[in-house]
Amino acid sequence: MTQIEAFRRQMPPPLGLRPLNLPEPFETTLRNGLQVVIVEDRRLPLVSFRLAFRSGDANDPASLPGLSDMMSHLLTEGTETRTSRQLAEEVERIGATLNVGSGSDFTTVAGSALSIYSEEILELMADVTQRSSFPESELELARENTKQMLIQQRAQPTFLASERMSQVIFGDHPYARISPTPDSLDAMTREEMLRFRQATMVPNNAVMIIIGDVDRDPTLTRVTELFGNWTSRDLPDLNFPPPPNREARVAYLVDRPGSAQSNIVIANLGINRTSPDYFPMLLMHTILGANASSRLFMNLREEKGYTYGAYSNLDARRLLGTFRVSAEVRTGVTGVSLHEFFLELDRIRDEVVSDEELANAKSYLAGVFPIRIETQDGLIDQLVSIKMFDLPDDYLHIYRDRINAVTADEIQRAAQSHVTPDRAAIVVVGDAAEIREQVQPYSKVIELYDTEGNRKEEGAKS
Repeated sequence: MTQIEAFRRQMPPPLGLRPLNLPEPFETTLRNGLQVVIVEDRRLPLVSFRLAFRSGDANDPASLPGLSDMMSHLLTEGTETRTSRQLAEEVERIGATLNVGSGSDFTTVAGSALSIYSEEILELMADVTQRSSFPESELELARENTKQMLIQQRAQPTFLASERMSQVIFGDHPYARISPTPDSLDAMTREEMLRFRQATMVPNNAVMIIIGDVDRDPTLTRVTELFGNWTSRDLPDLNFPPPPNREARVAYLVDRPGSAQSNIVIANLGINRTSPDYFPMLLMHTILGANASSRLFMNLREEKGYTYGAYSNLDARRLLGTFRVSAEVRTGVTGVSLHEFFLELDRIRDEVVSDEELANAKSYLAGVFPIRIETQDGLIDQLVSIKMFDLPDDYLHIYRDRINAVTADEIQRAAQSHVTPDRAAIVVVGDAAEIREQVQPYSKVIELYDTEGNRKEEGAKS
């Protein structure tokens, strides 16, 4: 090999970090408590709006799981002055978007349009958030469609695994509920929707974020006109029960007779979003299983060929979180796949990660971060997260510094604190008759469930 060929085979050194050069946001609070953030960005004649509420699926009444999702779906299906069709036609006429989404911790009303139509889309957002009427016909249609969706969900092993994992990790905490039930859907009335919207979608529990080709002062004036008279309300004091204290490893089998594969999830309680261990855990997760170059993928797919992909997941929410690893594997390799999972979970706890792994993970996270915020939608989603999770105002500017400051020892300490394979929940969805003996070496206790979520007795048939 010549000297030139050797040089060409060397990976070039990474470039230094460039400044983000983000436009400075303007922030204020209206008299009714609505926070307003305006970022003037004139690169394109576009504007994006996010009205985010610190209320989500976790705020559903215990007897009405799925209420936030249903309310979010119906917000744009009729107001006191517009029908569902009229709303859709107005949005289409100006080439805009208007949609509502609900997650476990917050709900967002999102709108975007060409900047010349910014006032029109903002007025529609005000209408659906303050004057949505939840017509009976739309509610009944959504109820029946959702019931059909529930039937389809129970045919999906990924849903069954997520449902069982959420229930065993979170217990009586509302994070355990991931979907409505037929009974809760039947109990959702128009009056209940109105009451819930009035209690949770209030200005003093929300932030309006605007990014795009706008002028700050007239935009703030328009926001004040549309949202300033919106009545604030006292917020309920929510006291959620703590999650179960897990003291031993337990396996939970969801029986799908005849299934050709097993869906494996190994999970334990993790951290919330503001935990001081968030960045060490993020680096650990990146090394262990975040992508196709991580340890789990390289082991279970590339070396063993057990699966198309094996990954880890760092789910850090406002109140609690989980850390889990997962894969869909052939039924016959369920046991050996569990062996490799626990090998990697023990290894990330017992061994300090290599300098190369740490450098690569830092380079990846620091490198993709500017890409995530280079568009209006990407930047506004980050600003929503900052407000909803109570992150520092300068979070975007310090993110890469926080990433690069993490040490290998901090990663191991975080893994030892928040990755607990000896107390994990093993959830496997598959043919119980074929996989039970494969799972037994990894748990002294095995609980069996059917696809409806009901506990099955030993020897019971589906």
